[in-house]
Amino acid sequence: MRKDKSWVETNTYNEILSFKQALEYLDMSKSSLYKLTSSRSITFLKPNNGKIYFRKSDLDNWLLSNVVKSINKCEREMFNQIQKNYENGRQN
Repeated sequence: MRKDKSWVETNTYNEILSFKQALEYLDMSKSSLYKLTSSRSITFLKPNNGKIYFRKSDLDNWLLSNVVKSINKCEREMFNQIQKNYENGRQN
């Protein structure tokens, strides 16, 4: 495997992150990330059953998978749905 600096820099700015880089990116403890991988709650790569790696896009998707909406946003969505249902009822 190549260890020269240019490969590491290119790889770091692209898509694949090492376990250590993922810890920094997610700002979490080793044990938390190991729990996520062992429970398969987060997608990871493990070539030749060796070290664990992550696609940055998979980490981003995991981060965005549990969005907590504000009360204001929930109220707007509820109002819009009620209005849509009312308009659909009038058309029938």
